[in-house]
Amino acid sequence: MNVISKEVMHVGEMASGAALTVPVYRIKGSQQGSEQGPSVYIQANMHGAEVQGNAVIFQLLEQLKHIELKGDITLVPYANPVGCNHKNGEYTLGRFDPITGVNWNRMFHFDASIIEPFAQEYVNCSSEKIEAAFKALMLEQIEQKLNHNIYGLTTGQRIAYQLQRLAHQADIVLDLHTGPISSKHLYCPEYAKESAKYFDIPHTLLIPNSFDGALDEATFCPWWQLQLTLKALGRDFPIRKNNVEGECGIVKESFTVELGSQEQIDLDVAHQDALGILSYLQYQNVINSNDYHPKAMVRYSCMLEDYKALYSPMGGMVDYLASFGEPLPAGEPLARILRMDNYGDGDPLHYINLDHPVIPILHFASASVNQGTELYKVFSKFSVL
Repeated sequence: MNVISKEVMHVGEMASGAALTVPVYRIKGSQQGSEQGPSVYIQANMHGAEVQGNAVIFQLLEQLKHIELKGDITLVPYANPVGCNHKNGEYTLGRFDPITGVNWNRMFHFDASIIEPFAQEYVNCSSEKIEAAFKALMLEQIEQKLNHNIYGLTTGQRIAYQLQRLAHQADIVLDLHTGPISSKHLYCPEYAKESAKYFDIPHTLLIPNSFDGALDEATFCPWWQLQLTLKALGRDFPIRKNNVEGECGIVKESFTVELGSQEQIDLDVAHQDALGILSYLQYQNVINSNDYHPKAMVRYSCMLEDYKALYSPMGGMVDYLASFGEPLPAGEPLARILRMDNYGDGDPLHYINLDHPVIPILHFASASVNQGTELYKVFSKFSVL
């Protein structure tokens, strides 16, 4: 049985002086040297209401106690102690820092200006030396942010940078989230789309090589941009190694894993989610097993630029009609809006539809909407992955 170690990471302080802490669980891999598999970092609950990831981490820990590991795994539930305690009545808010208004998952760091000079300096070095030196550089940047910032840090930045310091030490990063009312979907860098087939998730958003502050981007964009810069200098530096014989290079992959709807956990579903993650980890040689395999399903992909939000053309009460996950033909209604103020002297029902097929992915949590409220997010262009 694997030994699971636990530490408590201090990520900030409240006005009373009480510590803000995050639990960190670690499991060491049994292999060393060339036999060692990729290291993994998994976190959950960066947004306060998105709690299913904590249940998935529990189920992963239960499974990983009995699986031989080739690589080290670090797991962090309750990653944002401010967000998960940010309540308003019976609802958890916790998507935005209540002081600054910034999305908690838009505070991570990446300075693209480091790429070109680093590539120039290390272009003729071995892949192993490039990997070690670049990882050290990114960790040094985070240390500078945490410990040598003369103007200080916001609460959110301090939490984000300490989480990012853990993530930068890993080869594979999984950030577990949920939507409001949502199907399961995966945010995946374009270069890693083959890996998306090993998760039990039917919908994949393919992300370009651009940084917008999220953890997945903060951990894959640096390596992707380094790869492209080295290639322009005539040096091949692959960043996708898996268990396919003949491939060479290192593995650097990061995903945001959307596990369904917020404000609820389901431990049975979390067990199935954990099995899907183990399928991917087996594919990447993190675990020494042949027991985990992706489910057979139709998987759809969509470029991030084609992931569209549909906003309500009017205020009212919304009946969300479209089911998640399957293509909705052009002209079929996504929703209908009830306007009781029009009853008797107008049209109380208004149908919302589009002139092209889409795949509905998530919708707003409440039936009560203002004009301009986001109703749905949809794949507006899609293909089978």
